[in-house]
Amino acid sequence: MPVSKLRSPHTKTGGIVHFARMLDKIRQHALGELHEDYVPNLGEGFDLRCVNFLNVSYDSIVALAHDGALDDEILEWCFQHGNRPTDEQIEVWNEFMRKRGWNDSGSERLKQRLAEGGHQARTDVQTFFDFIDLDEGRL
Repeated sequence: MPVSKLRSPHTKTGGIVHFARMLDKIRQHALGELHEDYVPNLGEGFDLRCVNFLNVSYDSIVALAHDGALDDEILEWCFQHGNRPTDEQIEVWNEFMRKRGWNDSGSERLKQRLAEGGHQARTDVQTFFDFIDLDEGRL
């Protein structure tokens, strides 16, 4: 399902992966432009992991995005009102997220998603970030 308006989960804001993508989904949803497949999981999955990492509420992020705040402004708000992770914490977070689905508890679900999309033969897709990029036409 190519969705060219969403940034890759690899895209970083303030050094943090997935944050920009989460904001893209929030903004597109507000405009009625988010593909319907994404709507049931807004604020869940990787979005939930991201807000938990920053120790803020998803609803607060949504409100800031709806008010027109830029990505860096929203992230700075998170740092001021939640958690300002160290460079090392960001590195650990990024590597966990970047490798999710590779030899971990998410591996079986990744295999299922690949099979559902007819991509079970794709040996180059080993993580959920890879799968998302494949599913949206970037890989």
